[in-house]
Order: sequence, then C-alpha cells, then structure tokens
Amino acid sequence: MTRDRHAKRLFGTDGIRGVAGHFPLDPATVERIGRALTRSLATAGGRRPRIVVGRDTRESGPEIERALVGGIEAAGGQADKGGVLTTPAVACVTRLLRYDAGVVVSASHNPYRDNGLKIFSGNGQKLPDALEAAIERCILDEEDPGEPLQGGADPREAATEPADLQASYLRWLRETLPPGASFSGLELVLDCANGAASSLGPEIFRRLGASVTTINAAPDGRNINEACGALHPEGLAAEVVRRRAHLGLAFDGDADRCLLIDARGSLLDGDYILYLAARDLKRAGRLPGDTVVGTVMSNLWLERALRAEGITLLRAPVGDKYVLEEMQRGEHTLGGEQSGHIIFLETSAAGDGLLTGLLTLDLLRRTGLDLAAWAASVRPCPQVLLNVPVRSRPPLDTHPRIGPAIRDEERRLGDRGRLLVRYSGTEPKARIMVEGESRALVEECASRLKRVIQTEIGQETI
Repeated sequence: MTRDRHAKRLFGTDGIRGVAGHFPLDPATVERIGRALTRSLATAGGRRPRIVVGRDTRESGPEIERALVGGIEAAGGQADKGGVLTTPAVACVTRLLRYDAGVVVSASHNPYRDNGLKIFSGNGQKLPDALEAAIERCILDEEDPGEPLQGGADPREAATEPADLQASYLRWLRETLPPGASFSGLELVLDCANGAASSLGPEIFRRLGASVTTINAAPDGRNINEACGALHPEGLAAEVVRRRAHLGLAFDGDADRCLLIDARGSLLDGDYILYLAARDLKRAGRLPGDTVVGTVMSNLWLERALRAEGITLLRAPVGDKYVLEEMQRGEHTLGGEQSGHIIFLETSAAGDGLLTGLLTLDLLRRTGLDLAAWAASVRPCPQVLLNVPVRSRPPLDTHPRIGPAIRDEERRLGDRGRLLVRYSGTEPKARIMVEGESRALVEECASRLKRVIQTEIGQETI
C-alpha cells in the first residue's frame, strides 16, 4: 500500500521544518511568515491579531523567535512570548486565553540543527490547508502580505508574561483529572529529552504527589533529542529498572509524544496506550461508535485486540493532523499514533505528551491494572521500519520500477501481512513499513524494496 498526500511546498504534515538559518528558516523568510500569518488573521473590525509564540530548547530558537515576532509586529499584530513551552502547551493557551493564533518554534523530535514553525489557529488546532496555502503563496510566489494593520486598542491587549502562560497550562492539566486524584506513592522516572518538558513535566507530576526522578532534563541548546527521549528510550528503561520505579515516561523535544516504560523495563508505544484508553472509555460509555482512529502504521495486534473488545480501528494516513481530521469527520474521541502522539478529543485537539502520561497514570490508579504483567501478554506482529534518503519524490505507485516492486511484495505477503511505502512529511526520505506473521518474511520484503528505492531515487553517497 502506498500513500501520497497532496504535496505542499513549505508546510509538511507538522508545520514548516528545515535546517535552522537556511530557507525557509532564515530570518528574512521567517519574518515574512510572521507578516503573512498576521495579515491572514485580519478581522472585519480591524482588531490587532494576538499571537502567542513559544519555543523548545534549541539554540536557534531565540533567533527564529525574534524574526517571527518582528514580522508579526511589523504587520500590526501583537506577539506574546511564552519562552520555552511545549507544543501542546501553546495549543492549549491559544485556545484558553483566546489568542487568534499560536506558533511554536520547534522541530519536535529532529536533531538540534533543525528547527521549524508549528502554527495553531485560535481553536488550538493545526491550520487548515487553505490558510497554509495562502501563507505559502506569500512566501514562495512573493505575494505582498499587505500594509500593516491599523486596528484600535483591544481590552485584552496587555502582554501576558511567560510565567502566566505556563501557570495557565499547568492548571489546565491538573483540571483534566478528577478532583482529589493523587499519584502519591508512585515512583516515576521522566525522560524529558532535554526539551520543552524539562521543567513543566516534573512540576505537574510532583504537584500530584508522585516521587519523580528526571533524566535528560538539562538542555544546553544542542542536546535536545540526542540519544534520549521518545526516540531513544533505552536509557530510560535501564533507569526504571535500576531504581525499581513503577513507570517511566519518555517525551520528545516538544513533548507532544509520550511512550511508557513498565516496571520490567519494557517499552510500550502508542498502540499500547490507545488500547488501554479505548477499552477504558468503552467501559465507561464514552467511546462514540465504539471506534478508535489509528494510522496505517498501527500494528495488527492492536486491530485484533480492539476487535475482541468490540471496538473498530480506523486507519488514517501518518500524521496527527490526519488522525484528527478522521476523528472529527466521524465524531470519534480517541486517536493516535505508535509514536506516542495520542489525541483525547474530549479534552484537547492536540496530541499532548504530558496529558497522555497523566491520563494513563490515572487509568492505572483507578483500575489497579498490573501494567507490566498485561504488557508481557501482548504479542505484536513483527514490524520492520526502514528509512531511505531520497534525492527526488516521484509518485511511488506509478514509478516504472518502484511501483511494480511494491505490487510484487504485496502479492508475496498476501493475507500474512501488510506493506506501506510512503514519503516522510518532514524529511527527504522514503519510509518502508512491512508487517506480518513472520519476521524473516517481513525483513526480506523490506530489504528488497529498500534496494530498489536506493537504486532508483536514493541519495548519492560520496
């Protein structure tokens, strides 16, 4: 199976991303993005748009923030700087404090040299495609974003301090749990990926009574995501076992993801979290249509296990934006990805690693589930994921050699597995996923496809 979304020129599945200092993250282009965004938010009454800006811990963040804020203000908007905030925190305060938009300077799980811009509309959701396209036209086709707005004063225009924004978010997180909920007696280890959760994460769990140990919570601008966090949970697993902790939580650089490490040191990805949350919501009568939205990457074990509980798994394309679109289309309240990006739509339209951790811990507290014992009973189907750097992105289905190779492998797999080949939405890579009942089968299939793609469109090596 292949999947090609309509190609955008700047915006990927998760905003704009690239190497810091280079187009489109050079100061001049970022300033123009700020101007274009502000102009797009103009209202009939002429009120100055209010935009909240947060960033993760990359060393390039402050410079990009300055350029962005400069563009917003040059176009007549008001920019409130939140300092270091998680991506979901910006989405949350954008909605709670009635901003017209929110922007996060972050490249999420990418290395520190990369950075990006994630933009939220006033309802705390990713921008609609039409608005992204309008901003792209201003940047790439040199459409004039227009003269500065000349709106009058607004009673809410006083700048909000970063500490106030952080406090609003932490208060909201606490209020997502039942009154009196407590994690007292729980030993946790948090891997904050040297990112935006480094202070907010330990704070919220300690407020709820947990004993918290942190690792990778000392950002220096360059160590974000470096051999740590949700992409590299091995260190967290070892620390959980060493400390005999009850649970470990691994976040990525902007904390929109959360993965679990159980007391035995086993990794539980987003599929495990989705299953537990779906079963809990169904038993409480809060799972509309008895349906959950996953992605094309969700493991077959999840689909089969949910079916045994009377729950249907719908598969969306990879990307939280597309998961959310499918959820809203069918009025579903739970969805997410293997990466640990989980959306609890009753509470928030943004994937939020801290929220996911809180709700999962509350579920375990209420149900008394022995997480490690349950996880040991799960038997995921073998799944191989390969990334192939590419120099171009021709349509995969119709490519004269890649298309037939994909179809050949699909025939070999038959009903014993699944195959997905797609391009990354954020990097110049082709991604191959093969899943089936036999590890040897899926590894051979993935290797053959990788060789074909490398030969046809792979990046040249020196």
